[in-house]
Amino acid sequence: MSVPWLENTVPTPNSNRGNLNSVIQADKILVIGMGDDGLDGVPASAREMILAAELLIGGARTLSLVPESKAERLIVDTNLDEAVARIEANPDKRIAILASGDPLFYGLARFLGDRLGKERFQIIPHVSSMQLAFARVMESWEEAYLTDLAHHHLDDVLERIRTASKVGLFTTESCPPRAIAEALRQRGITYFSAYVCENLGSPDERVTQGDLDEIASLDFAPLNVMILVRDPSAPDRPRDAAGRRLFGNPEEAFLQSKPKQGLLTPAEVRSLALAELDLGTGSVVWDIGAGSGSVSIEAAQLARAGRVFAIEMEAEDHELIEANAKRFGLTNVVAVLGKAPEAWSDLPAPDAIFAQGSGREISRIAELAFARLQAGGRLVASVGSIENLADVHQVLQRLTPQVKVWMLNIARGTYQLERVRFDALNPSFLLSAVKPS
Repeated sequence: MSVPWLENTVPTPNSNRGNLNSVIQADKILVIGMGDDGLDGVPASAREMILAAELLIGGARTLSLVPESKAERLIVDTNLDEAVARIEANPDKRIAILASGDPLFYGLARFLGDRLGKERFQIIPHVSSMQLAFARVMESWEEAYLTDLAHHHLDDVLERIRTASKVGLFTTESCPPRAIAEALRQRGITYFSAYVCENLGSPDERVTQGDLDEIASLDFAPLNVMILVRDPSAPDRPRDAAGRRLFGNPEEAFLQSKPKQGLLTPAEVRSLALAELDLGTGSVVWDIGAGSGSVSIEAAQLARAGRVFAIEMEAEDHELIEANAKRFGLTNVVAVLGKAPEAWSDLPAPDAIFAQGSGREISRIAELAFARLQAGGRLVASVGSIENLADVHQVLQRLTPQVKVWMLNIARGTYQLERVRFDALNPSFLLSAVKPS
């Protein structure tokens, strides 16, 4: 651990950036966020620590903001392990680590804290350039997909961009806005308005708005953040069909009515539901509350010689069921526009039923649908609340002794810098019931 920089803990006076009354801890290594205003934009006591440091660590641009310092300098780019080794090798040196914006937002601080222990550092953040960029274009970033192309290859994030409503990208010199716009155009992801925010916080700050065709034809300063805002009327676009699975296809493989995650049955839940339906090649299947038809599509692929009736009351989703069936090359999916139970009155008795819903109607629908099942047939219900689970479970237990139930807690791994973290999906409940012969 570095030696104390001060005799005692010192309160930080207000800087010219506002009322920042943080306390600098004497026994910590400082990680200081900076903007284009350099030392003028950090608290006075932090400025003193930077100028008194014997070793400054940071990116080339950030270090260039403190030309008056005579300290030894370590420029870090992707050589993060070198920064760790230098800190470990110099426990008695006064070390300051300079970062751009918020050091914890795709910054160096998280990596160092994981490797060396969070207790060794104190963070003094600046406003992130991502936060500034969203403020400049007057868009909320609460639900935006944010990523740094310095740590993720563009090809690896295109599918996340495809289904997002808003996107914030830290670009790089090797992957500038024009390259991003061109890659999106080539893949048919053309339903975003784009903003490129250059040199944020500096006198030559500039914000450019345009469609992807326009952005693909322009050059920008190396220091920029790119924001994409989706046309709200655009449906989710599927990726190329190559390598398509019989079941368990990712959500982005289907046309969807809205660009928000969670509207389609997640691939993992869908896979278990289809397994429990126990479909044969000639099965007749009902999908009640089919939405965009992801379960119907995969059921039809498993029951190629059978028929799948996708029952949906929303006209827009009814059209998407037909579009998804066409896209997957299926002729055995019948999209039925109407509300259950009236919509199924003339349909053939099913061998398997999948039903999903979130309201009180789901237990009544499950009971009425179960009555139409062929003997030995199966009903699988997906619900999203414990109240619906209890209601449907009570109904099915009254109808058959063969009832199974699952609570599915699923977390998908994602990569941030050199770490794997897990994003949890909303819990799901599945019930499976077999009609007695």
